[in-house]
Amino acid sequence: MSTSGPRKPPLVAEKRKPKTAPKPAKAPRTARARKPARPPRGGNVVTRGIFGLLRFIWRIVWGFGWRITVIALLLVGMSVGYVYTTLPDASALLDGRARGSVTLLDRDSDVFAWRGDQFGGAVTAGAVSPHLRNAVIATEDRRFYLHPGIDPIGIAGAISINLREGRGPLSGHGGSTLTQQTAKLLCLGVEYVESEWESQAAYEADCRRGSLVRKGKEAIYAMAMEAKYTKEQILSIYLNRAYMGGGAYGAEAAAQRYFGKSAAQLNPAEGAMLAGLLTAPSTLAPTSNIERSQNRAATVIRLMRDQGYLDESEAALALATPAELSEAAERQAGGYFADWVMSSGPEYFTRDTTEDVIIRTTLDQRIQRAAEEGLHAVLDDKLRDGSKAQAAVVVMSADGAVRAMVGGRQTKVTGAFNRATQANRQTGSSFKPFVYATALELGYSSLDTVLDDAYCINIAGSGNWCPSNYDNKFHGRVTLAKALEESYNIPAVKVAESVGLDLVRKVASDFGIESDLAAGPALALGASESTLLEMTGAFAGILNGGSSVTPYGLVELKLMGQDEAVMGAGGGIGERVIREDAARELTWMMSRVVEAGTGARAKLPGREAAGKTGTTQAARDAWFLGFTADYVAGVWMGYDDNTPLTGVTGGGLPAEIWHEVMVRVHEDLPATPLPMTQPTPPAPQPQLSQGTAGQTYQGQGNQGYQGDQGNQGTQGRGWEGNPTGPAPVDDREGPITNILRRLLGG
Repeated sequence: MSTSGPRKPPLVAEKRKPKTAPKPAKAPRTARARKPARPPRGGNVVTRGIFGLLRFIWRIVWGFGWRITVIALLLVGMSVGYVYTTLPDASALLDGRARGSVTLLDRDSDVFAWRGDQFGGAVTAGAVSPHLRNAVIATEDRRFYLHPGIDPIGIAGAISINLREGRGPLSGHGGSTLTQQTAKLLCLGVEYVESEWESQAAYEADCRRGSLVRKGKEAIYAMAMEAKYTKEQILSIYLNRAYMGGGAYGAEAAAQRYFGKSAAQLNPAEGAMLAGLLTAPSTLAPTSNIERSQNRAATVIRLMRDQGYLDESEAALALATPAELSEAAERQAGGYFADWVMSSGPEYFTRDTTEDVIIRTTLDQRIQRAAEEGLHAVLDDKLRDGSKAQAAVVVMSADGAVRAMVGGRQTKVTGAFNRATQANRQTGSSFKPFVYATALELGYSSLDTVLDDAYCINIAGSGNWCPSNYDNKFHGRVTLAKALEESYNIPAVKVAESVGLDLVRKVASDFGIESDLAAGPALALGASESTLLEMTGAFAGILNGGSSVTPYGLVELKLMGQDEAVMGAGGGIGERVIREDAARELTWMMSRVVEAGTGARAKLPGREAAGKTGTTQAARDAWFLGFTADYVAGVWMGYDDNTPLTGVTGGGLPAEIWHEVMVRVHEDLPATPLPMTQPTPPAPQPQLSQGTAGQTYQGQGNQGYQGDQGNQGTQGRGWEGNPTGPAPVDDREGPITNILRRLLGG
């Protein structure tokens, strides 16, 4: 067959789908690279089982752990956010004191003491000295500007130190940041409400608890503060609220308290000292121990140098010239006096004041130093080593204005037992001037005589009481002046009975001795108790011409920032007790005690002085009280537990202390004569008949009392006196004369 014939038409199926080009042949598939087979795990079945279990546990822990962490972070964030909303403006947190301050000024209006919570005024971190700011950061939180309120690096370092020093991880160093410390100072926002706490101390102790829960709250509060405030605001709050010892809260109060300058003026050494107080403010306060404070400040200076806040030359200078206290802080004058003023003023303006108060007082810092130096000049030289004998001194003007007060041998104290105002002690023969004051008021003369001989009084329920003189001798007929000069006991008892014990008690009470006075005849020998302040005030009444005085120290009390005084002086000269001429004659009698009697050791060179010695039974108390024309001073010596003094009488160490104090007090003062009158001898008069020997008295037991130097008597009876009759009536008569005139119908 031929192939050249006509071609057949294409099939219908072939028309439906065009033929495609044939696909190129695929390259032969290469073999896929397989992962190397995992080598079989080593170990036996048990080992593989343990590792498998651990992997399973890890998966569970990880699964729960990151979820719990997220939840915890959310809760912390919510807590921080909530605290953030409760925080007030930073300026409202600068002064957080619950109590106000009391600043005490002396008679020249110079500051001499501080009490209460001192606050010198709000300052900002930018306004204080940069040396103080840098010292605080270097000491308390060197990464202050880097952390968000808590410092994990600091916490880890603190734990490491605690473990290295053999303590628990959370015992000792806490790694707290400045922000956390500020949160603690703010008590985490819990304000002090007096009705809700036993005391402010309990509130503060609760704020400073160190439990884990408390630490957690503190961290949250700190982070909220970082979110709310700037770093400078946080540092400002800290610098205003931190306690820096000596009652000073905040940098300004501390700078004024210790250095007498503003916090903006502090040099590196002073800034370092204040920063060093923050760890233990009461212990490290420079007013407590300046050397210890300086040593701590040196450590702070080295930290500042190491952290670049001071260069080598600045640090060397600061170490070579450590900070010193201001003159006022160094003296710490009048601690006992300040405490007395605080206790004598209204409680709501002194001890518990919520206001800042300024009190102007009667204190004379020159006289205060004289009292302290005079006391130590004698006791440091005359007392044996280890002696616990105490002493107290009061100096005042004739109107009762207290110029100096020393309540014990330790003079730089605050809140200590004040033996000048709080110790009630038997007065001994120092009480005798009030016996003779009564006699002079009733018309006796200091030249009248009394028989010093054996004498006994029958006391109901106790039998005979027989006073005697210190030397166990009788001196026959002596003048009242001689009896006081030599402090004879028997004449004092006889005179007291002659004028009446009730009148003697009245005179003493009117002169300001407020303690209960003995009911029996031993009253004349000082069986009653009194304080040194009361006795000195009573002697001031003799000096001022016979009028009572109320000792006082507070002159004026003002609220800080106000010109008008809230209150004024609460003491001074009161009513007349005895006539002026009687007081002048009594002053002459007492001058003889110093010139030639038992108080000769108190004699002042080139200056008239009057006084009286006193020694109680078994020498448990020794006194000397006296005055010049300018000042009155009283000295007491004894043991707090009433142990008898050894070899000490009122005419001994107390008179010597009085001498040393008054010599210093009167430096550069002109010698002024005493306001006294020496009596003229009276015309001879007949002797009085036998007195009231053997009279019965209620109350006083059969007990002997030493006079200035005496001991117990044993026998004898009878007394005689030689009164000159009542004094003439004039407009200066005292109340006792007037009482007698009314009783007698005159």
